[in-house]
Amino acid sequence: GSASPQAPSRGARQISTTGCVLMPRRASAQVRYAGPESRSALEYRYYDKDLVLRGRPMREWLRPAVAFWHTQRGDGGDPFGAATRPGGGWPWSAPRAGDDAAGLALAKRRVLAHFELLDFLGLDLWCFHDRDIAPPGETFAQSAANLRAVVEYAAELQRSERFGHIRVLWGTAQLFKDAVYMNGAATSPQPEVFALAAAQVKQAMDATATLNGTAYVFWGGREGYATLLNTEPALEHSNLAAMLDMAAEYQQTFHGPFRDAQLLIEPKPQEPTTHQWDWDVAHTVGFLRKHGLEGNFKINVECNHATLAGHSCFHETEMARVEGMLGNVDANTGNPQVGWDTDEFLTDPREALLLGLSILRNGGLAPGGINFDAKLRRESTDLLDLVAAHVSGLDALAKGLRAAVALMEDGTLETMLGERYKGWSRPADGLGADIRNRRVDLAELEERAMAGEYDGAVAASGKQELFERLLTYYE
Repeated sequence: GSASPQAPSRGARQISTTGCVLMPRRASAQVRYAGPESRSALEYRYYDKDLVLRGRPMREWLRPAVAFWHTQRGDGGDPFGAATRPGGGWPWSAPRAGDDAAGLALAKRRVLAHFELLDFLGLDLWCFHDRDIAPPGETFAQSAANLRAVVEYAAELQRSERFGHIRVLWGTAQLFKDAVYMNGAATSPQPEVFALAAAQVKQAMDATATLNGTAYVFWGGREGYATLLNTEPALEHSNLAAMLDMAAEYQQTFHGPFRDAQLLIEPKPQEPTTHQWDWDVAHTVGFLRKHGLEGNFKINVECNHATLAGHSCFHETEMARVEGMLGNVDANTGNPQVGWDTDEFLTDPREALLLGLSILRNGGLAPGGINFDAKLRRESTDLLDLVAAHVSGLDALAKGLRAAVALMEDGTLETMLGERYKGWSRPADGLGADIRNRRVDLAELEERAMAGEYDGAVAASGKQELFERLLTYYE
């Protein structure tokens, strides 16, 4: 049988908790690719960042990013239990003599620890909410000052010799936690709340630009309703569109790279609301097109949100892809036996393969990528758990990408698809082509049917089992 995963031995790979240092500074201590035979918790089995697949390094296909909020701020609390990792639970989160009352010293330690984690994992990208990286103040102006201070510190780190490879994948404004947003942010019944949210979005966009972000995300966790009885849907839809339009307009005032950053919307059906306006990809695409915003925004698909909407992650990535709007993926998964957004690390081989297939068909995700919107389980309280979770999650994605490449290069899937739909393209002057090119109308098709031209039509087998068996060759 296979050996059990090994915990790190003492020495080069041991996690340091001394001072602010999360990981040893020696480059040899980084998590590295060791191949499928490895059984170490601190080695990649499938993620070989420089491996070229279909003309592009694996790191560019996946563009993996580590989320600040779950990694640094996740405390293990859930709807039924208190925090098991108070304050994030890591050594650098503990109060220290000389810490300022505003919490800026602690915030900066968390940023440094996050960069050390990225460096240890051998990764380059991270993502953040504004209120997670910087503590809120008693006034909006104080919150803004705190954010500027932490962003300036993070920018300084990104310019340093050690962390010069690190940059932001995307940033976002946290418009759901503060009680002022309990009725919504862009969809609040109060114009003053909309204005506050708009100001916060602007500052979060500024922060993302400062940190060289290549995308910016909107997740409207409170943009929906608890009951329709106290809701004006048309007004809320219009106001939400206005907020998005203002953001797109503001983006064009930048003169640097952020002017070309990808704006993203992350759909979710419900939780904490009863119904969220951007329920799933189809709803969101329709909303964007209705309000003339489809040229400015793409979709950030979160896999766990897909399952909450009654879909698979593959369904949502494919629906976004065929509409030309797949821009980023929040790589996580949910527990099918639990009815909420559990944000678990995606490790299922088939789900990862299908996600890889969508990414390949899409030609990649840049300037977006894949971020680990995933958190440790409540019972996981060790630093090793934090590292191993990211290693396992990234390995799963890498294995899925490799499998998807093999599936595509085999060609059988595309051949079977082509055979199933061949009547729509061959011959060029055939019935399928006539319908698609609108060379026939209802009256002519009725005339042909009445003449018996289609009396011999037989529905062909969908061959679902053979299609699904194909995946087993590569999982």
